[in-house]
Amino acid sequence: MPLNYSEEQSLLRDSARDFFTTTLPVSNLRELRDQKNETGYCTDAWQAMIDLGWGGITIPEEFGGLEFGYKGLGVILEQGGRTLAASPLLATCALGVTAIVEGGSAEHKKDLLPLVVGGEISLALAVDEQSVHAPFNIDCKALKEGNNYSLSGQKVFVLDGHVADELIVVARTSGDTTSREGLTLFLVNAKSKGISFHRSVMVDSRNACRINFDKVLVAETQVLGTVDQGAELLDFILDVGRICLSAEMLGSLQEAFERTVEYLKMREQFDVQIGTFQGLQHRAARMFCEVELAKSVVIAALTTLDDGADRTSIAEQASQAKAKVSEVFKLVSNETIQMHGGIGTTDEEEVGLFLKRARVAEQTFGGIGFHMNRWGELNNL
Repeated sequence: MPLNYSEEQSLLRDSARDFFTTTLPVSNLRELRDQKNETGYCTDAWQAMIDLGWGGITIPEEFGGLEFGYKGLGVILEQGGRTLAASPLLATCALGVTAIVEGGSAEHKKDLLPLVVGGEISLALAVDEQSVHAPFNIDCKALKEGNNYSLSGQKVFVLDGHVADELIVVARTSGDTTSREGLTLFLVNAKSKGISFHRSVMVDSRNACRINFDKVLVAETQVLGTVDQGAELLDFILDVGRICLSAEMLGSLQEAFERTVEYLKMREQFDVQIGTFQGLQHRAARMFCEVELAKSVVIAALTTLDDGADRTSIAEQASQAKAKVSEVFKLVSNETIQMHGGIGTTDEEEVGLFLKRARVAEQTFGGIGFHMNRWGELNNL
């Protein structure tokens, strides 16, 4: 498996870096946070991404997309991670689009995918119901009522949920609360009667939302995939999200590492650059090796997606990437703060924002322990 990008993907990466550096620098996240922006991301910047075609990066050409693959989306997210850019790319273009492409009917794809390409709608995946990631521990019920289903329950930590136009909701149509069997995915309009939203601003200043469903009626035609057999579809959607999030985290940890190296070259103690201290050189060398490993697992995971590998291989690559990149991001963000010293903990210095992002991103879609355990189970260890 070649662990590199094609010429076209490299060109996209370079243009994405220019875009995020110019349009959405780290200062933009501060501005959104300090102004308590209700949307949680810059709508003008999102429209600019749509104009560049990024909304349809993974959408088939027949629906107006670019069909450039997950590597294409990955390189964009990686560059966005470098500036901690907040956008609907992950929730809409990775999770939402994958759910519709993989589980939607011909009508769903025809009606919704062109709207995503044009930036007319955004999507969100509503799955978790606990404070930790447990995608099959679902108590939200969907009861059959004639040609409709009645949804009742609560979802937490829904990324960009409060601004989404369409929700992909995981509900239980049969079986026990912790069973993989009996899960069904529904496409639910966010303006449906009986839905209430409660936005939460995370420590990393990103969007998350708690959503309550009170007897929300959903037509049976809005089922994604097959009734009672949604676990496999959900696995794939989440694995796409985990891999794409890992790509974003890779960009963030690379930026944090590079800023730290520059600081070591600049900062002086006792008229000597601290970068000449052997102890700090050893720690920086360890970070460099770990960063290179993180690059490899992310490219391998994105390649597996684009090559159409079997779902088990994709699951293995997704858990490997998420666990490793989370581990490296945690290491790099910790070392970044320590090597910057006291100023690194202040809001004045931007490196502290990378530490906060590392902690939230690690827990999103499963932390290190979750994915190490999952990888072991997939390999019968």
